[in-house]
Amino acid sequence: MTVILGRYLKNFFFVCLGFDKKEFMPSPGSYIEQHRDRLVQELLQLLQLPSVSADPAFSQDVLETAGAVAQSLVHAGCENVEVCDTSGYPIVYGEKILDPQLPTVLVYGHYDVQPPDPLELWDSPPFEPVIRETETHPEGAIFARGACDDKGQFYMHVKAVEYMIRENELPCNVKFMIEGEEEVGSVSLGEFVKANREKLANDIILISDTGMIAKDVPSITTGLRGLSYAEVTVTGANRDLHSGLYGGAVANPINVLAKMIASLHDADNHITIPGFYDRVQELSRKERDLMAEAPFDLEAYKKALDIDAVYGEKGYVTNERNAIRPTLDVNGIWGGYTGEGAKTVIPSKAHAKISMRLVPHQDWQEIMQLFREHFERIAPPGVRVSVKPHHGGEPYVTPIDHIGYQAASKAFEATFGKTPVPQRGGGSIPILALFERELKSKIILMGFGLDSDAIHSPNEHFGVWNYLKGIETIPYFYKYFTELSAGK
Repeated sequence: MTVILGRYLKNFFFVCLGFDKKEFMPSPGSYIEQHRDRLVQELLQLLQLPSVSADPAFSQDVLETAGAVAQSLVHAGCENVEVCDTSGYPIVYGEKILDPQLPTVLVYGHYDVQPPDPLELWDSPPFEPVIRETETHPEGAIFARGACDDKGQFYMHVKAVEYMIRENELPCNVKFMIEGEEEVGSVSLGEFVKANREKLANDIILISDTGMIAKDVPSITTGLRGLSYAEVTVTGANRDLHSGLYGGAVANPINVLAKMIASLHDADNHITIPGFYDRVQELSRKERDLMAEAPFDLEAYKKALDIDAVYGEKGYVTNERNAIRPTLDVNGIWGGYTGEGAKTVIPSKAHAKISMRLVPHQDWQEIMQLFREHFERIAPPGVRVSVKPHHGGEPYVTPIDHIGYQAASKAFEATFGKTPVPQRGGGSIPILALFERELKSKIILMGFGLDSDAIHSPNEHFGVWNYLKGIETIPYFYKYFTELSAGK
């Protein structure tokens, strides 16, 4: 399972950190101030590697990124660093074990990134990171694919552990598990976790792959939605047809697919698949009122997206629609002729990619089956329908009375000067339920990104302030989690 690191390090050179004994520094803030330029430059180097897991053309780049991540753990002071083979892309593991009797924090992250398309919408090349000032980030933001999701955020943990090791401030054990397939469904991670339960044994799992409400409003994500993702194909005739000779006489797969997709929501934007809501957890009025206390400026939200109105399920406000309610969205649709000029054809096939975000108690495989049965049932005569499941994952919720949440809250208080707001996130990290089931530990989501950071979109970015603030805050989590664990 373990492979030689050099296999993945071709053409990549990290800044040599050096581990000479330094004068003791009492806080991560002073360490960050002294090493600020290096901390930023190292992240910029990592972002130059185009680790796009969805596209086989980037496979060598993904492998080289795994090696770079491994080398960064070595430089941070971790031991037993490995690039572990899987049936897909490798998982990078490293640890620093001070004493088996102390608590152990397992840090999870991913080094793969989304495809950068459409390239023409980027203001600068996606794998040539630059720092530019923005209205939200006047101190500068790093623009690059993966800057926030998730290279910048997992790298905060590497640098926070570097600080703690170098300054003898690490109060407990730490393990890293950084994978390369999160953006394609973490296909190999389940097998790896099940085969390495002892290696990965921990008391808490710490992840930064989420965000916070605002730079002056820290928050902790207490829940994420699940995901069920499918690709559908509608097939008509055995070839593309002349639209004059055959138009109106045979089914047009694009027309049919558009009608089928439109029927998946009713006039109130309620999903029409029978049984879809059967297991949905309805939050109480009290819980919804608590959610409403989180700062939210609807007009600023619309302005940031350049829209004149919000849209969604009737009976719920925006912050509920994108967090506690399930959704169904078309992520892509294609078929027929889309090139320059005109070509009058009735296409043989039409395709769409459809994602369904799920809430607690919905099972992604059950939802996929309900979707498949319904989509096949509503297809009219004259076409054939196929539904291809891609990947999925279960929703996840962390209780706010857990000591891991309490440690995270105290950590944010230490560096932000205010208590963080608990919030449900609309995104998905499909493997969270797997972690809890296989490793028997809770998960804490300490994200430092912002909704405006354009993850998965052109011009993805991550504030330099947010990146450094994460490095400053994370060591306090270790401190307080160790203290709270001793007092259990």
